Amino acid sequence: MKNYYVAKSRRVRSTPYTSRIENQGVTAYSVYNHMLLPAAFGSLEDSYHHLKEHVQIWDVAGERQVEIIGKDAAKLVQLMTCRDLSKSKIGRCYYCPIIDDKAGLINDPVVLKLREDRWWISVADSDVILFAKGLAIGKNFDVKIFEPNVDILAVQGPKSFRLMEKIFGTKTTEMKFFGFDYFEFEGVKHLIAKSGWSKQGGFEIYVENTKSGLALYDKLFELGKEFNVKPGCPNLIERIESALLSYGNDMDNNDNPFECGLDKFVHLDSNINFLGKEKLKEVRKKGINKKLMGVIIDTNEISVSKSINLTNDENLIIGELRSGGYSPHFKKVIGIAMLNKPYYEVSQKFKISINDEVFEGKVCDLPFI
Repeated sequence: MKNYYVAKSRRVRSTPYTSRIENQGVTAYSVYNHMLLPAAFGSLEDSYHHLKEHVQIWDVAGERQVEIIGKDAAKLVQLMTCRDLSKSKIGRCYYCPIIDDKAGLINDPVVLKLREDRWWISVADSDVILFAKGLAIGKNFDVKIFEPNVDILAVQGPKSFRLMEKIFGTKTTEMKFFGFDYFEFEGVKHLIAKSGWSKQGGFEIYVENTKSGLALYDKLFELGKEFNVKPGCPNLIERIESALLSYGNDMDNNDNPFECGLDKFVHLDSNINFLGKEKLKEVRKKGINKKLMGVIIDTNEISVSKSINLTNDENLIIGELRSGGYSPHFKKVIGIAMLNKPYYEVSQKFKISINDEVFEGKVCDLPFI
């Protein structure tokens, strides 16, 4: 098998931590928000087991921030998301689907409220900054919109709490999930949130001071030895089992929040104003014609680089597999699929062709675990 490399340029940026993770044995990259995102450190399955038992340090600097600051900042952030932020609090993170005027998903970021007039949108892989600027210009909002110098380090896994407590004290572990605060490391303050793209528990460190961030990176590995710390990255197997949706893989601008199971983040009966509200009311009234569901497939190997069609006994296409991977827990391939009505019922059976071989599977609820 040939080895291929990503050519680095200003269009595909490295991160402050790239030289360190390359010395630590990164074996694959993806590109996320025009930046390198580590995709593997050897075996995905080995990394999966390690993540569920110990602690990993992730270079997720590709999770870029869109900073919105100014008199109309809150108004603009609310216009972009169907989640009601009217009672949001400073020091909290909020998962907020961002939609367009047709209710198609633009992104599904975590929004941090730093002040009443200052917000960070911690985006998935799409150019939200351009969308925000377009809306601000069109509405003549009094705001500044830019990408701040923030490079996130994630500390994930069940032993992450002990490691973070060792460096920053017990206050980090006492934070509520999706809370954030500032913590000092060697004279420099870092915003730390109890969050992360795994269900194993952990933190995200929003590094604004690069020099301090690199020293902190090294300190995490130095003090993490007793907790069996290793470099890692978002793990395909763990995130599918946990139903952590990936924008651009599981959903995109052709899907709306109801189709993606994000109903609890859609607040149509509040007085807030957001783009696509009338369209979502129409969708709620008529009902959805497709839905993201879990699937279990009777095979132990798969590679998904594009959607794979699912069919029934009459060879009718009933949906498409959007993400999939072998699960050591189920001893089978599991995945996230967009299924057409009425085939998204639990226990619905289907067939799938992989490398010219047909396998059977069944539909299940999300999350798997």
